[in-house]
Amino acid sequence: MQKTVIVTGASQGIGAAIARHFAQLGHAVIVNYHASQEAAEALCAELIAGGGTAIAVRADIREDVQAAALIDEAVQKFGRLDVLINNAGYAAGMPIADIDAAHIDATFALNVRGLLFCCKHAARAFPLTGGVIVNISSVNATSPVPGGAAYSASKAAVNAVTVSLARELGPKHIRVNALAPGLTMTPRYRAEIPDDAKTHVTAETPLGRLGTPEDIARAVAFLASDESAWITGQVLAASGGAT
Repeated sequence: MQKTVIVTGASQGIGAAIARHFAQLGHAVIVNYHASQEAAEALCAELIAGGGTAIAVRADIREDVQAAALIDEAVQKFGRLDVLINNAGYAAGMPIADIDAAHIDATFALNVRGLLFCCKHAARAFPLTGGVIVNISSVNATSPVPGGAAYSASKAAVNAVTVSLARELGPKHIRVNALAPGLTMTPRYRAEIPDDAKTHVTAETPLGRLGTPEDIARAVAFLASDESAWITGQVLAASGGAT
């Protein structure tokens, strides 16, 4: 059965890989974006050219009304909503000596507030048979790194939200899980992270390589599928064994 899947922050990186994977599985994909309209529309064109079904929908999910509009657009366009992937995130680091309100607010506004708004509106839009929410967390939620205090705290909050909502929404047949990627070689990180850092992480990873966006997409698809029908309230690390 074709499902309707929303992927927030899907114009590039891990979000784009998730959107591609769900389209390849035959599902209708809503590519959510905030600022990257050209990239989102190009991705949709790519998916449609490959035989998939996709639309780009702009929404700043940090705003309750826009998160609601995103969910409503999916239902209006495809008649139902089955899966919400909360991928949009803010990942800037900052040393504690420099940290300020703007950095803290920017991190939590997208990583926590926006995620909660999307969950809120997806929960009332899912059919009576239920739905699935997959939140993108991070291994840094439990293994923080220097300079990442606000980011790690926000992802720890995502883990807590995941467990709380799984317990709250389970009676409505809504499953809620989180996926916690390790270092993943998106085009951005491939360009920005020094080679020596990549070498170090590779050496510390039991599987002996860095993660790819496609690795994350496949794991997300598992959590969204009927193969994981008895799994909820869990945080699954997708890091090649790295912590």
